[in-house]
Amino acid sequence: MSTTSPKISTLSFLTPGNFPDDDPYTGLEQTLALFELGERLGFDGAWIRQRHLEHGVGSAAVFLAAASQRTRRVELGTAVIPIGYESPFRLGEDLSMADVLSRGRLQVGLSAGTPPHADLIGHLVFDGDWRTYDLSYGRIARLLANLRGDFLGDQDTVIQSPGNTQRPRLQPHSPGLPDRIWYGGGSGRSVRWAAENGLNLLTGNIVFGEDSDDFTTAQLALLADYRRLVDPARPARVALGRVIVPLDGADRATRQKYREYAASRHERTLKPQGERRVLFAPDLVGTAEQILEQLAADAVLAQTSELRLELPYEFHGDDYEQILHDTVALIGPELGWTAATDAQVRTAEQPAASA
Repeated sequence: MSTTSPKISTLSFLTPGNFPDDDPYTGLEQTLALFELGERLGFDGAWIRQRHLEHGVGSAAVFLAAASQRTRRVELGTAVIPIGYESPFRLGEDLSMADVLSRGRLQVGLSAGTPPHADLIGHLVFDGDWRTYDLSYGRIARLLANLRGDFLGDQDTVIQSPGNTQRPRLQPHSPGLPDRIWYGGGSGRSVRWAAENGLNLLTGNIVFGEDSDDFTTAQLALLADYRRLVDPARPARVALGRVIVPLDGADRATRQKYREYAASRHERTLKPQGERRVLFAPDLVGTAEQILEQLAADAVLAQTSELRLELPYEFHGDDYEQILHDTVALIGPELGWTAATDAQVRTAEQPAASA
């Protein structure tokens, strides 16, 4: 590849965590096994989507706590938790518990605003009319404050438990977790808020066309806004998501399925969609050589060093495994990425603080 080609240092994958309606265990077990496979292949991160009312993971914290006991090194992420359905304190307890169990590997992606399916389940989450509750960025700010572990009450406030007297705060306290909170930003307002509040930035294959009909132009503007406003003293991270489906290791029937999948989604990439002018990036489906040509021309990837492989909802376990294998063998190394070594795995097994 040329010297101007994108170079990545971190390669992760995001999976939907599908399961059949009549056998959720089998699907969830397959997803946990995919996390294990990803770690063996050398991926830096394994991420899960949080989905409500669907055949997917409704509680990312619970799932990642389980994944923490099946993996040793890989970062464990969620993209994204809609904060509108969550108690900032109770979610903080769950995330801190999962982070401690993982020895500080959690990467938590969040979103604000009215969450999906609110008309159906908002009244089940809240007492009273859910429309009167604060579903904005403030809910994330309260979560961050809880995760930072500030003591409750004044300096003389203590609580008693059997055999212990202590100052009260969210437990367990995991000191490094607030620095590993991400925001899924697709608008100028959202990325500016993420930067000003010290969150890392997740940006993927969907943005809003606020000032442009061109996806790349709009996404580059978001990155520029974020980097202009984020505290330069903070090592903020930016991770870019792309749907990447290599054909190389697939059989003939599976290759055809992949091509039909890409074709069914192509029209949405041609112009802004809906009142909010949603812009979609094209899916990268083809041979590794074809995908690398497209990635080399991706001006946004050239501005980042972390790539997140977004696995399609519609595929199955064998498909996901083939995509991961092909990406590690044929795509990642050509982008300058190096898989994790055995030494890194051994280091991750040593007791460490969760910072």
